[in-house]
Amino acid sequence: MVLRPSAKPGSVSTKRLDEPPDAGPHVRWCERGRGDPAPYSIFVLYSHYERQVEDLVTGRIDAAWNSPLAWLRAQRLAAAAGRSVRCAAMRDTDQNLTSVVVVRADSDCTSLPDLKGRVVAVGAVDSPQATLIPLSHLRAAGLRPGQDVTVRRFDVGVGLHGDHIGGERAAARALAAGGVDAACMIDANHLLFSQEGILPAAASKILAQTPPYDHCNMTVVDTAPDQLADRFINLLRSMSYDDPEVRPLLDLEGLRAWRPGRTTGYALLDTAVNEHGFYDAAGAVTDPEYLP
Repeated sequence: MVLRPSAKPGSVSTKRLDEPPDAGPHVRWCERGRGDPAPYSIFVLYSHYERQVEDLVTGRIDAAWNSPLAWLRAQRLAAAAGRSVRCAAMRDTDQNLTSVVVVRADSDCTSLPDLKGRVVAVGAVDSPQATLIPLSHLRAAGLRPGQDVTVRRFDVGVGLHGDHIGGERAAARALAAGGVDAACMIDANHLLFSQEGILPAAASKILAQTPPYDHCNMTVVDTAPDQLADRFINLLRSMSYDDPEVRPLLDLEGLRAWRPGRTTGYALLDTAVNEHGFYDAAGAVTDPEYLP
């Protein structure tokens, strides 16, 4: 997102390759809220988060809707470059999430240590909720991934940082089919997969649940025009679910309200990134198996 009145739509011709963009209605609503002709323009759409974060930190764009993993990388890249980024806004549904380790209902496992010597399914290599955080949770319980447990990874939508839930769904299917002993996923998807019939409620049980963490946020770089950036964030936060014009836009993103950004909910993922060696301290990608 570019927050400069002089920006010319079409001056950057890239497009997102994997999913249709869904932020346009929000931005058009913000444009009307200002009363000015199109002061905001989304015209840079990315196929994966890594390029988006790099462009944000270099100032090519001013704001970005970032995954939690992209947020951590933005912080590290910015600090290494002597710059700063801020977590400006979040959805209410991005706060206080948890991941779960699920086993079949007939499993003899009653706690995480019981998984020693068994096979655990996870999502894509870059999924915070289905891979990085759950594997860190296993480490905290004394289980070393790849040594004490065999990890079976389902790399679907690599580069989307777990936004594509195909990896989680494949892990759930592997569990239901008996191909693995446990599967990791965000708690909301466990409910979804039960509703879809992939993991019927009576056929699975939660073995462990992580502490709460936060997910996506609107990140603003320090080179963004302060007045426009603040106005944009304030307009987002002013969106009311009681407004019939706004409600469909919020439903598109699965939220009831925009909240102030906070960084306290990223500690679990930060620890997991360091344990895994996903990024180094300067934000460089260091996992050799991550190829977005």
